[in-house]
Amino acid sequence: MTLSRTTRRPLLLVVSAVALALTASGCGAILDEITGPSEAQRDEPGGEVTEASDADVFSVQVGDCIVTAKLPDGENVESVPVVPCSEPHDAEVYAETELPEGDYPGDEAIQASADEFCLGEFEAFVGLSYDESAYYYWPFTPREEGWNTLDDRVIQCVLDTDGTDVTGSLQGTAS
Repeated sequence: MTLSRTTRRPLLLVVSAVALALTASGCGAILDEITGPSEAQRDEPGGEVTEASDADVFSVQVGDCIVTAKLPDGENVESVPVVPCSEPHDAEVYAETELPEGDYPGDEAIQASADEFCLGEFEAFVGLSYDESAYYYWPFTPREEGWNTLDDRVIQCVLDTDGTDVTGSLQGTAS
C-alpha cells in the first residue's frame, strides 16, 4: 500500500499524538518497545539502579545487578535487564576496563583480554579464588562493529550465580 501525500501528513500527526500521549500517560514502556532501551534509572549521588528496567547496554555500570533469564538470546546485546540489588537477581557487574585505541584486535584477542582481566579481578571482589567459588564469570565485550563505529573499547565482568537468586551485592560473599 502506498500512501498519497495528502494522507501521510494526517497519519504522521496521529502517530505523533499517540507517541506524546503514551509518554505523558506513563505508558513509556510501550514507547520503549518501539524506540529501544534507555538509560537505567539511578539514584543520586550513588548511581545505584532504583527500578527494574531493560537498560541500554552502554549505560550498565559496575555494581549493577542483572536478571540473566531476561537477557536476550544471541551474541549482540542491546539491552540488559537490570534491577536494584535489593531485588532478586543472579548476576552482578563487578569490574570494568577499557582496551587501548587501535585497530580491532579480533574476537579471540578480546576474549583473551577479557578472561585475563575478569579472572584477575574475581578473587578481590568475591573473596575466594575462582576455583574455590560456586560462582563463575562471563564478560560483556566489544564487537567489531561497535569498536569501529561507536569507539566501544569496554570490557565488563559479570559475576553469575548460575541461576540462584540472591539479594544484595555479591561483593565479599566468599561463595
